[in-house]
Amino acid sequence: MRYFVTGTAGFIGFHLARRLLAEGHDVVGFDAVTDYYDVPLKRARLALLEKERGFTAVEARLEDADRLEGAVAQARADVVVHLAAQAGVRYSLEHPQSYVQSNLVGTANLLEVVRLFPPQHFIFASSSSVYGGNSKIPFSETDRADAPVSLYAATKKAGEEMVHSYAHLWGLPATCVRLFTVYGQWGRPDMALFRFVEQMLAGKPIDVYGEGRMLRDFTFVDDVVEALVRLAERPPVVAKPLPHDSLSEVAPFRTVNIAAGKPVQLLEFIRAIEAASGVRAELRMLPMQAGDVMATQADTRLLGALIGPMRQTGVADGVARFVDWYREYYGK
Repeated sequence: MRYFVTGTAGFIGFHLARRLLAEGHDVVGFDAVTDYYDVPLKRARLALLEKERGFTAVEARLEDADRLEGAVAQARADVVVHLAAQAGVRYSLEHPQSYVQSNLVGTANLLEVVRLFPPQHFIFASSSSVYGGNSKIPFSETDRADAPVSLYAATKKAGEEMVHSYAHLWGLPATCVRLFTVYGQWGRPDMALFRFVEQMLAGKPIDVYGEGRMLRDFTFVDDVVEALVRLAERPPVVAKPLPHDSLSEVAPFRTVNIAAGKPVQLLEFIRAIEAASGVRAELRMLPMQAGDVMATQADTRLLGALIGPMRQTGVADGVARFVDWYREYYGK
């Protein structure tokens, strides 16, 4: 099959592209390689992909509608997976325009292009952040998600709504996947696991927000990729919904949580890092930050109904694999 994947220099996009290439698919990767975080890390990911047969890299911004149209037209993809985005909840407090341009304008540009060159399935990477101020746990796809507590979350929810409108107007089979705290090797330097390991191995204290009491539905990247690969083969149709389904009544569209479904307290996550690294963490306890929520947990029944049991990598194993990668990559 032919895949068009945005964000292949990024964390999840890199892992997905590598999996697809290993299975013999052709992948066109579209990425701007922005300097939001370490560009050499992004280049290293791309260098690995470029060694694989079947991979074509296009370096451009989603906001560049002409370059985007040319790339999609050439790819003639069976499946489009839109993972590229300006990420990060806290960064959105200081750089809101980056989110508007990448997550809103960029997504709108891509939807316009896939309308002209429609794939069999369009997958949009949303986020658990869209659940925002919801107090009901676990988060289900049929819960209301109209109280975002960060601009990042608001742009992701807006992206879902744009995708639904194109699914309705143009019959585009589309799935929005709500990803929950993805972690693993080749991860982003702005995320907690990377920052904690970096500081701990350097003998420095780590900042622990929410005094370590926050709960997160940590989901290992290989498990996320497995779910994406299986979902790609199951485009939605307008039909009678499954139990707990978010399938639209007027469009081939649904939202799906991708998560372990087992929240872990931040302090427990830190203990797993200590065990894997052999380094005792010095904790600097801090209050919650603006835009954060106290707990996330996914209801994963719909995902299970669609693809069967999801592979579950435990936090201890997943963290250990990240620490091993970090030490090898950085020579620590």
